[in-house]
Amino acid sequence: MKLEQKYRALIQDAQRRKLPDLSGIELCFSTLSLAVGIDRNCAALLAPHGLSEGRFVLLFLLDAAEDGLAPHMLAEQAGVTRATVTGLLDGLEREALIARHADAQDRRGLSIRLTPKGKRLANTVVAQHGQWIASLFGNLSEPERAQLTILLEKVAGNLESSAP
Repeated sequence: MKLEQKYRALIQDAQRRKLPDLSGIELCFSTLSLAVGIDRNCAALLAPHGLSEGRFVLLFLLDAAEDGLAPHMLAEQAGVTRATVTGLLDGLEREALIARHADAQDRRGLSIRLTPKGKRLANTVVAQHGQWIASLFGNLSEPERAQLTILLEKVAGNLESSAP
């Protein structure tokens, strides 16, 4: 795996300093490099559609919600602040991908729904994204996938227990 330059430099420095568990340091930086690569490829996949990851997530969530979602529910499900959702929705609305509707039960509330244009884009990008993710793990057998899941969960448990 090709490490990001900054991680190669840090590993060299760790070797020079003779830090303990160099293989752990290398694994950490390999994992981070993989995450950066996945993030970069995801951004490249979404960019031709004028989407960021945040905008894609909202389209994905709205595509699954036939009756629409309130902005606060979108924020909660996407794991972002309400202010962030408002900014993302403003951009999606400018491009006629979503529409804001008065909530039928609460006139003060809003329901966000995809427009027909937004629905078409969501269908295209969700399918593309699904195929891309499948291609990332396509050469792993089911036992390898299960083992990778177990290993990642073990590391995640260490992360949680060692949090400052």
